[in-house]
Amino acid sequence: MLSQDSSRRSFLKTTAALAGTTQLMSGLLQAQTTGADAPLMAYVGTFSSPLQDVLPTQVDLPPGNGRGIHLFRVDRSTGALTPAGIQEMGTSPSCLAISAAGTHMYSANETDRTGKDNEGTVSAFALSKADGKLELLNTVPSGGAGPTYVSIHPSGRFLLVANYFGGSVSVLPILPDGRLGPATDVKNDEGKIGPTRAVNAPPGSFAFSGHDRTHAHMIQADPSGKFVLHVDLGLDQIFVWKFDDQKGILNASEFHTVSLPPGDGPRHFHFHPNGRWFYSIQEEGSTIVLFDYDPSSGRLSSRQTISTLPKGFAGSNFCSEIMVSADGKFVYAGNRLHDSIGIFSVGENGLLTHIADEWTRGNYPRSFNFDPTGQFLYCCNQRADNIAVFRADKSTGMLQFTGHYTPVGNPSIIVFQDLSMVK
Repeated sequence: MLSQDSSRRSFLKTTAALAGTTQLMSGLLQAQTTGADAPLMAYVGTFSSPLQDVLPTQVDLPPGNGRGIHLFRVDRSTGALTPAGIQEMGTSPSCLAISAAGTHMYSANETDRTGKDNEGTVSAFALSKADGKLELLNTVPSGGAGPTYVSIHPSGRFLLVANYFGGSVSVLPILPDGRLGPATDVKNDEGKIGPTRAVNAPPGSFAFSGHDRTHAHMIQADPSGKFVLHVDLGLDQIFVWKFDDQKGILNASEFHTVSLPPGDGPRHFHFHPNGRWFYSIQEEGSTIVLFDYDPSSGRLSSRQTISTLPKGFAGSNFCSEIMVSADGKFVYAGNRLHDSIGIFSVGENGLLTHIADEWTRGNYPRSFNFDPTGQFLYCCNQRADNIAVFRADKSTGMLQFTGHYTPVGNPSIIVFQDLSMVK
């Protein structure tokens, strides 16, 4: 039979154990709740430079109604955006890229000018897991004037930059703390400039944007990271580089250049999820070209050219963004002036069929992007100063306007980060 003191000691130990278990369960429940309730954030890069800071050749840029990088919380059920702050920048952070871990963001500061050659800059930010706010880490030269595109190499150790007004591409090392180091490589595009009228332009088109000099418009690695591809709009060419991921150097591949029809102006591209089909959109020709891609050699072989516009369209149009749905069933193409998103189904062999056009509910759609679930598509209407939200039907590919407009001055790009996924 236990004594009174023994019973008391036993009771206290049991109580302490239960208290510890309760605290542990409470902590686990709180962590789970915090993860579930962590916001989905949207970051919108804008044109935010005063008129006097805009370069003379920037034909499609307004003075800059944006204020830098605009932050929003995303309603996961409706797609609506709620303002959550602004990272004030007067340098037009027109392209953004977020690291795979969600801990850092990088911006191409398109209208920043440094040095005698008006070289642009790129900035690195730490991204807070708590509230999604950004903290500027450092800003470095981009390797050329007017950086318009940034992407992160699959290794996570290099930032790839396309300098539109400098006609160059560069590689910047990403340091262990997320900051950027000086460029490990800069390549200047060279070759014959294409004509001012595109071979495949619609009847009556006067679309002219970049056939005055070299204009590197986009750079991105293939899914393996073995090759890096970039397009030059002025040269009507796609470049394929073999990438040295130890030194951060671009080396000409065996199949180094691919030519598009003169004047058509390749702007952006997107790989199909299978890694074997590559879709390029031409800004002045208003076309999409399907290429077969050989991941072992980097070779591109064209197989289809299709207009981004509805049958019978005439006049001027400037293409912008191209995106393949995550399931690989549909391709979406942006049309500026026609102000639409062309919707295409992807056949078993990768060939495209035009199925619909959706009005963007704004003027001059510069880019668009899906939220992480693929449930909503967000369109940045650059000259309308708004972002329009569409619900995407994954079975048909169709887009339905949700009725949600978000005012943002001269939006250029929108990217997303689920804070529950930040490592």
